[in-house]
Amino acid sequence: MTAFATVIAQARDLLRWRSPLRTELWAARLTADLEPDEVEAFLRRLVEDGSTEARLTLAALSAVNASAEVRPPTGEDASLSAGEGAGSAVGGGVGRRPVDHDGSRSVGGGADGGVVARAAQGVMETLPGWVRRMGRVTCDGAWYGKADRFGEQTLAALSFRYENGKEPHLLVVAIDQVSGGLAVDAVVEEVKFLDDLDLRAEEPGVVAGRVLDAFELGDRIMGALVAETLPSVRPVALSRAHAVPDLVRPAPDDTTSRFQELPELPGAQEAFEKLAEFVGDRPLWWSPARVTQFLTSWLPREAILSEAGIAAMPEVVRAWSRFAGGHAEVLAQVEADAPRLPALMGDDSLAGLGKRIAQAQRDR
Repeated sequence: MTAFATVIAQARDLLRWRSPLRTELWAARLTADLEPDEVEAFLRRLVEDGSTEARLTLAALSAVNASAEVRPPTGEDASLSAGEGAGSAVGGGVGRRPVDHDGSRSVGGGADGGVVARAAQGVMETLPGWVRRMGRVTCDGAWYGKADRFGEQTLAALSFRYENGKEPHLLVVAIDQVSGGLAVDAVVEEVKFLDDLDLRAEEPGVVAGRVLDAFELGDRIMGALVAETLPSVRPVALSRAHAVPDLVRPAPDDTTSRFQELPELPGAQEAFEKLAEFVGDRPLWWSPARVTQFLTSWLPREAILSEAGIAAMPEVVRAWSRFAGGHAEVLAQVEADAPRLPALMGDDSLAGLGKRIAQAQRDR
C-alpha cells in the first residue's frame, strides 16, 4: 500500500470513530512525517482526489496547523486553493523539522501553514458536523511547576474540552530550564494524568504564554535537541495554546515575588536582589550546580555588593534554598561554597568587564 493510500485508509477509520481529538492527533503526526518538499504535492493530491477521506485529511491538517499568518497565494500555492480568497491560519507549518547536529530530527520550520488553510478552504462544510469541532476548544484550567527535583525542567499543563463538552484532555509541555526555557517534549493525555503531577494552579493565559514562548525559543535555536515525540504533538500544542484567551507574552514567573522568608539582616534585601537577577525568568531551577555557579562564578564576575550584602548572602541563599524545596544536596552545596564568597568578591581579577566599568564609574 502506498503512503497516500495508507493515509486515506486511516482517514476512513477516523470517519467511523467520529473523534475530533483522535483526528487532530493523527493530523499532527501526519504533519510531523511530511518532509518540507513533500507538502505541496501531498496537498495537491488530496485536493485532486476529492474523496471524503481526502477532504477529512485536509480539514484535519488545517485545524492543527491553524496558527501562522497566511501570506497571499502566489504561483503554485494559488493552485492549491479549493475556493476563492485566503483562509486564516496561525501556527507552525507542515513539515517544519530542522536537523539536529547528530542528524536526528528536531522541531522547527518549513512549509507555510497558510498553504494548508488555502488547500482546505470549503471542505469543512462538506463533512460531518463532528469535524467542525476540531480546534474549537475551551480551556478549563492551567498548572505549572517542576518536572524534577531541582527544576531543571518545568511542566506547563492546560486542560481543554470541546465545545460540546466531550473528550476532555490535558496538554503537558516539558520546558527545559538549563537550555534557556525551550520546549523539549509534549503529550496529550486524559485529565486524570494531572493527578500524578505536583503542579500549582495558575492563570491559563500565563501558562499558555509560557508554552508559546518555549516553542518560539526552540525555533530560534538551530539544532536544539528535543524528544523524538515532540514533532508529532507540536501542532496540537500550538493550536491549543493559541486557543487560550488573554494570552500573556512574554509570560512572567512570579516565584521570586512569592518568596517571603528574607532574613532580617543588614544587606539581606541587597543580596536577594542579586539572587533574583541571577535566577531571572527561570527561578524554579535551583540545583547544587546552580548554587556553585551563583556563589563562586556569577557573583564575583557580575555583582557589586556592599560588605553587608556580602555578609548576608549566605543566609539569603540558605533561605532561598529552603523555599526552593530544601533539598539536602542543595543546602550542602551552599555550606561548601559560601565560606569562599568574601575572598572571591574581593578578588578584582575575577570581575567581568561590565563590573569593572561600573566600579570605575562609581569610584570617580
